[in-house]
Amino acid sequence: MDILALAPDLGGLLYTIASFVVALIIIVAVHEYGHYIVGRWGGIKAEVFSLGFGPVLFSRVDKRGTRWQIAALPLGGYVKFLGDSDAASGKDAAAIGQLSENDRRHTMHGAPLWARAATVAAGPIFNFILTIAIFTGVILWEGQTKEPLTIGHIQDLPATITLQSGDQIVSVGGITMPEDGLNTIRAQIPVQADLEYEVLRDGQTVTAVGPHPYLPLVEQVSPRSAAYEAGIRPGDVITAADGVPMYAFSQLIDVVKAAEGNPISLSVWRDGQDLTIDLSAKRVDEPSAEGGFQTVWRIGVVGGLFFDAAKEPVGVLQAIGAGAAQLWFLIEGSVSGLWHMITGAISTCNMSGPVGIAEVSGAMASQGAQNFIWFIGSLSAAVGLLNLFPVPVLDGGHLVFFAYEAVAGKPPSDKVLRALMAGGLALILSLMVFALGNDLFCP
Repeated sequence: MDILALAPDLGGLLYTIASFVVALIIIVAVHEYGHYIVGRWGGIKAEVFSLGFGPVLFSRVDKRGTRWQIAALPLGGYVKFLGDSDAASGKDAAAIGQLSENDRRHTMHGAPLWARAATVAAGPIFNFILTIAIFTGVILWEGQTKEPLTIGHIQDLPATITLQSGDQIVSVGGITMPEDGLNTIRAQIPVQADLEYEVLRDGQTVTAVGPHPYLPLVEQVSPRSAAYEAGIRPGDVITAADGVPMYAFSQLIDVVKAAEGNPISLSVWRDGQDLTIDLSAKRVDEPSAEGGFQTVWRIGVVGGLFFDAAKEPVGVLQAIGAGAAQLWFLIEGSVSGLWHMITGAISTCNMSGPVGIAEVSGAMASQGAQNFIWFIGSLSAAVGLLNLFPVPVLDGGHLVFFAYEAVAGKPPSDKVLRALMAGGLALILSLMVFALGNDLFCP
């Protein structure tokens, strides 16, 4: 066996694992810190704050008596409060029985209902806060598109381009540029190799030449997609499909749709070189404009303008609002997707397990720091939402128990709680096995 031949694959695997671990540690740390700090504010004593499970690699005890530790298996974490029997906040009745009334107040099971509920809810809430913070930071960093639309950096492309950085676009292919952007006239722009652009340059209106604004330029490659598996990279330009010249991204969409999963031969321009890449589109379920989902053929590339639009600063409040709107979009889409999987409207292969998430982590990290950071924000939202599901052992299950206590005036019996927790754990493990099966066997 040629060990050196395996080195690239091994390196890619290690990179994927490292990316996944980094993303997971950040998300888990924020989630558990939410439990810890709100519990502390509510008078509940934390005995252990752990990142990871299993053998302890490092630990220290702070002045409040909390042991902060890093364990060998970085697949989660937990906060063990005073009176807990385990990481899932099970009740240690024997230990609590030996505490004074004052000390019982500082346990998760003896604290007021409001303190317990706030402590449990804080984990998912902190995940959502992390998501909004990341999205807000990226939006602030990127800025917003300057109006009127102004050309910034122009990428190297296999096309005739006399446009210049700083040009303000007045019209494209004879179509006047509207106030609400190029996308609104996208379908009206002629599909051809070269287009005339009327631009405002140094205070004068001049005519320049350039390709279709939405030419088949690959801006992003979706992880685990046909394009990703075939080796297509961001920055590639698809110049032809099955021998037919491609001048606009819409042409590529039509070719993929018409092929219906049959092999497609793509001519690709990459850094001055011409390549041929063969692939077959995959069926995917996507949100539809009318609501719900639609099943379509996709190769997994996201297009964009052939130039970077000039940016201008965006206000902090506006960025926060946009970040919160993106969080809501993710939550709404996730809930809708789960419901459609349960009802059979879309394939259950849309549910990814740890292997799939790890692959996406590595893929996003390989496409740049900003994409990876955005992915962490998206994954944090998913973790927060998952933990709110009303399943025993999850935060949402505990909140259901607290709601019952608020109505009935007493918590469920210890026997009932143990049975429900065991059932919840069995359900979670079953879902993990199912999702892992999707990772291994779904196309």
